[in-house]
Amino acid sequence: MAKKKTNTDSLIELLEAAKPKMLIELIVKLAENQPDVHLECFNYLKKHLSLSPEQKSRSEGEIVMALWRELYSDLYDLDEYGGGDYDKEDGVTDLMQEIQKILENSTVEEEVRRKLLDEVEPFIDSGNAGMDDSLYDLAYATCLSDEDWLNLAEMLEAMNKDWPTDHARKIYRKLGDRKKYLELRQKKMKYGNDYHDLATFYWDEGNRKEALSIAEKGMKNGMGRMDELRTFLSDRALEDGNREYYLAIQFEQAVDHLTLEKYKSFQQMCTAEEWLLFEPKIVEQFDTSWASEQLKIRMEREEYEEALALLLKSNYPCHVGDSGEALLIAKQLEERFPEQILTYYLSGLVQLNNNAPRKEYARLALVMLKVRSLLLDVMKDEARWKVFAGKVKGENLRKPAFQEEFSRVIAEWGELVLVKNAQF
Repeated sequence: MAKKKTNTDSLIELLEAAKPKMLIELIVKLAENQPDVHLECFNYLKKHLSLSPEQKSRSEGEIVMALWRELYSDLYDLDEYGGGDYDKEDGVTDLMQEIQKILENSTVEEEVRRKLLDEVEPFIDSGNAGMDDSLYDLAYATCLSDEDWLNLAEMLEAMNKDWPTDHARKIYRKLGDRKKYLELRQKKMKYGNDYHDLATFYWDEGNRKEALSIAEKGMKNGMGRMDELRTFLSDRALEDGNREYYLAIQFEQAVDHLTLEKYKSFQQMCTAEEWLLFEPKIVEQFDTSWASEQLKIRMEREEYEEALALLLKSNYPCHVGDSGEALLIAKQLEERFPEQILTYYLSGLVQLNNNAPRKEYARLALVMLKVRSLLLDVMKDEARWKVFAGKVKGENLRKPAFQEEFSRVIAEWGELVLVKNAQF
């Protein structure tokens, strides 16, 4: 029986019959308005042909621009509408990273790199695509020489906007253009990081006096994040052997958004005598931290009554899968305060008798499991558990999904005796 001829076989016959010039015209026509086809052709030919350095450079440049054309329409849409769906953003990011990788590992011609930068520039200027980091990374990847970096810095400076100017200033500093760096730096001295940037500039120059002066000024006038500035000053104090100032700065660092990690770190810095001095001061700052961090710090200090009070003020986690520090701490407090922790667990069973989606019943079942464990394993009160569980089961008997979810979690749920009008 003769083999059926396929469309592919027919295409092969036609291609074999065609002259090279015709095949070239066909490929050019296909690739002309289809960036993915254009790119596939280049990758295939690069793989199968031996290229001179000049040819390789040109081909890599063509690949770069083909990738850019492939992502351009999606990037344009993101910029036009102020972002878009995650799939589109991820696709654009992946292609930009691919271009960046080629640029960083090749010698693409300067003409192509400058052309690409010109294409990228409007999107950086707009800043509306939600792709700022990727666009700046791509712009940076186009630069090989100091001349390239200077061109980029001037382009960004000309936009006369905060974020592009910040990048321009960093480039001027990298290039060693002291005058331009200081000119742009003095235009914006508002945040702690601004003062830290200028202080480290003078420090790197060897101008210790000016560096410390700027840093001290920043401590008084700076806004926002101050971590780097404090670290700079505390490092200098440590180098100078000024322990008193070092600890004062580290204290300010610790109590700025105080966490358990910061609390422990600062305590470890102090000697026993120093801790006696600073401990009351740091305790005064507890109320300024997040409730979750206060709770962890109180447990670290073995202040269990204070921890319990904080726990009872908070809401029981209300999402499936939420464990959080609060539930871990509640478990640790069960033996000391069983009735109070039972109250806390029961607060997670609000609206127990209302109709709800199955996922809410699944969440309630996990809370019920905590109540069971506390009553049976800690309080050793089986009768109380059976009364409460039987009451809950009876009041929700006409909810099949509720009963199924509770049966999945609580082994004896099916055998529980229904209880009506019982007091718990």
